[in-house]
Amino acid sequence: MGRVAIVGGYGAFGAHAAARLAGDGGLEIVVAGRSLAKARDGAEKLLARGARAHIEAAQLDATTASAQQLRALAPNVLINASGPFQGQDYSLARACIECGCHYVDLADARRYVCDVTRLNAQAQAANVCVVSGASSVPGLSSAVVLQLTKGLETMDEVHIGISPGNSFDPGIATTASILGAAGKPFKVRVDGRWVTAHGWQRLNRYCFPEIGARWMADVDVPDLELLPANYPQLRTARFAAGLDVGAFHLGVWALSWLARSGVLADPGRLAPLLLAAKRRLSMLGSNTGGMFVHVSGRDRQGVRRERAWHLIARSGDGPYVPAIASVILARRLLAGNGPPAGAMTCFGLFKLAEFEAEVADLDITCSIEREAN
Repeated sequence: MGRVAIVGGYGAFGAHAAARLAGDGGLEIVVAGRSLAKARDGAEKLLARGARAHIEAAQLDATTASAQQLRALAPNVLINASGPFQGQDYSLARACIECGCHYVDLADARRYVCDVTRLNAQAQAANVCVVSGASSVPGLSSAVVLQLTKGLETMDEVHIGISPGNSFDPGIATTASILGAAGKPFKVRVDGRWVTAHGWQRLNRYCFPEIGARWMADVDVPDLELLPANYPQLRTARFAAGLDVGAFHLGVWALSWLARSGVLADPGRLAPLLLAAKRRLSMLGSNTGGMFVHVSGRDRQGVRRERAWHLIARSGDGPYVPAIASVILARRLLAGNGPPAGAMTCFGLFKLAEFEAEVADLDITCSIEREAN
C-alpha cells in the first residue's frame, strides 16, 4: 500500500489531486496543510464522496516543515500543492530528501521550477525523485509538445495558452500572485533573439474551439526557458493567459501598465478587493476553460508543418487539469516506474496519452485540431 501526503490538499488544486488519488483503494492519503481544521474538512469531503483510499488529515506548513515531521507522517510520496511558489524556497523538498520521500510539486513559477536541479546531487544520494512543475505548465504542455513534434526534424515556434472558466475560484494567494506578475519584465525567445516581455501585456485575441474568442496576454512560465533549452533550434516560444470575462482581463491588462510605469507598486495588494468583486459577479462568464499548444517546424523533407492541440474543460472540471501531472507521477513513483533518482523539472516526464487516460471520466476533451503544410 502506498502512502501519499498532499500539502495544500484542501486548496484549489491540491483538493483535486486528492480527489483523483482517493479513488484508489490501495492508497493511504494524508490531506495536509497549515490549517488542521481545513485539512480535516478536506478529508471529510473525500470520505463523503465515497473515497476508496484510507484518508487522514494532518497539520503541515510547507514553509516550515521538517524532516522529523515528515518521518512522523511516513509518506512514500509528497505532493506539494501549497502554491503560489514565487516566494517559496526548497525547504520542503530538502526535508523530503532527508527522510527519503519522493517529492512532486505543482509549481509554475519560472525560477522555482527551473532552478530545482540545484538539488540533484542531494536527491541522487538519497535515491529519491524531486520533480518541480508537475502542472499544466511545464508538465502537460511539454507532453503535448513532444506529441506534436513527432516526425518533425526541426521546430521553429511554440505558442501555448491557457484560459480558465470564470467559475474557478483561485483564492486570495493565487489571485495576489496573478496580479503581482502584472507589468513585470521577463525574457522570451522571439525570432531567434531574447527580448523583454511584460506580464499581462501584448494584448491579443485567441479563438478556442467551442469556447470562442477570448482576450489573452503574455505571462511568464517555465516553458519560456525550458523549451529553448531542450530545442536549441527553436526561434520563438510564447505563452499567453486569458480570463474568461473580457472586462476582468482588460482590467488586469490596465493594471499591468500602471505597475510597469511605477504608478502602482504592488498590484497584488488589490487581490482581496478584486477577488471579492469577481465572486459577486460569478454569474458572468462560464464554467468552461481551454488550453492550446501550437507548434510549427519542418519535417525530414524540409516541408513546413503546423500543428495545433486544444483542450476544452467543461462543467467546472478545469481545475483538475493542473493537478493531473502530479497524480500521474505519484502513481508511477509508487509503482516503482517513475523518473530516476535526482532533481528535475517536469519536462517530458509523462506522455500525453497518460494524461488523456487519467481525465477520461471527466468532462475534458483533447484533440489535435489542425495539421497543414
